[in-house]
Amino acid sequence: MGDLHSFSLDYIRNNGVFYSWMETRRLEWAPLMQARLKLLLEGRTFILICDDSRLWYENYFLQSINANPARPMLPFVSLRAFYDKKFQNKEDIALLNDMLEIAFPNGFVYFYIGSIHDKKSQIARSRDDSLLWIFDEQLQDSFYLNSKDKDLDMKLIVLFKLLDKSLDAILFSKISI
Repeated sequence: MGDLHSFSLDYIRNNGVFYSWMETRRLEWAPLMQARLKLLLEGRTFILICDDSRLWYENYFLQSINANPARPMLPFVSLRAFYDKKFQNKEDIALLNDMLEIAFPNGFVYFYIGSIHDKKSQIARSRDDSLLWIFDEQLQDSFYLNSKDKDLDMKLIVLFKLLDKSLDAILFSKISI
């Protein structure tokens, strides 16, 4: 049984030119994803949040993540499904976190994709275990992307496919984390 780092490298190398950019980034990807995917295996729900520019990706992600009929359903949900109001201050975020702790007694993880300057990023950054794919700024325990990259949309789809295949490998005991 392999590990996520080796699996990611093999998958990247075997899937052509669209994945080549990830070969150098796999050293950032694998440890971050391994730590967060452990939380998924522990039964936590992943609450997806995207900035306004990436709402298309949120829809794509949620429609695609459970499309594999050979795999059990995975607990990925949209924050917009629970709470679609504007956040005014830290108290609003604290109240949201309290509500979600009640709604998800096994725990939850924010999965934020977007700019650090979007107010929704503050929600995800309110918890240390959040999974962050951040644009234009490098934060500790996050995956950095450049919003000016002409191939950004393609790269987001590549990241989804790598995540999806990693989940298959973990759930079908091809790799351990």
